[in-house]
Amino acid sequence: MMKYKRILLKLSGEALMGERQYGIDPNRLAEYAHEIKQITAENVEVAIVIGGGNIFRGVSGASKGMDRVQADHMGMLATVINGLALQSALEDSEIPTRLQSAVKINEVAEPFIRRRAIRHLEKGRVVIFGGGTGNPYFTTDSAAVLRAIEINADVILKGTRVDGIYTADPEKDSKATKFDFITFDDVLSKGLKVMDTTAFTLSQENELPIIVFDMNKAGNLLKVVSGESIGTKVNL
Repeated sequence: MMKYKRILLKLSGEALMGERQYGIDPNRLAEYAHEIKQITAENVEVAIVIGGGNIFRGVSGASKGMDRVQADHMGMLATVINGLALQSALEDSEIPTRLQSAVKINEVAEPFIRRRAIRHLEKGRVVIFGGGTGNPYFTTDSAAVLRAIEINADVILKGTRVDGIYTADPEKDSKATKFDFITFDDVLSKGLKVMDTTAFTLSQENELPIIVFDMNKAGNLLKVVSGESIGTKVNL
């Protein structure tokens, strides 16, 4: 029996690079498709928001002198490219999928329509949300929380390359210790970085729990959705 019926899976664009320095690794996409198929087979409804940092990051572009609004629009389009790539991998695994974009690109993606997205989920289709929120100055973290609230998701699962939230960056500090559970208030008071402040506050205000876990370890996604203590859960 799965603990969560409807989830929002947040993936970073960088996660799609796999062992590469840039772009999209087809092997990593295939691995993710396999992980997602394990939970759709259990009738879990899956929505996905993916970043674009493997192709272009708006903040980075703006820091180098590019207009921030233009840079953010480029970042939004990068998330649509990643969404198309993930959609292709999922369909190769015979998972019915829909890509919805907050930026209208009717030839390649449906426009984001909340009721239609929910209907897709109810019919067992994986829905990928591309184009961020459709607005500059908002990250894909904010898009993930916003979409999760709109579709009434039970939880946000943030798939990363580390196995949870630590007292410090475990890749830099060998003494960093992991939290199994932490409150929203404690994350803020300790200055821990889970999501950007806008996204995190939106999640807190809507009492939407976040679980940060290692997406790259085979079987972890199924374990999280079934309620096993994997990663770190952020709750009230």
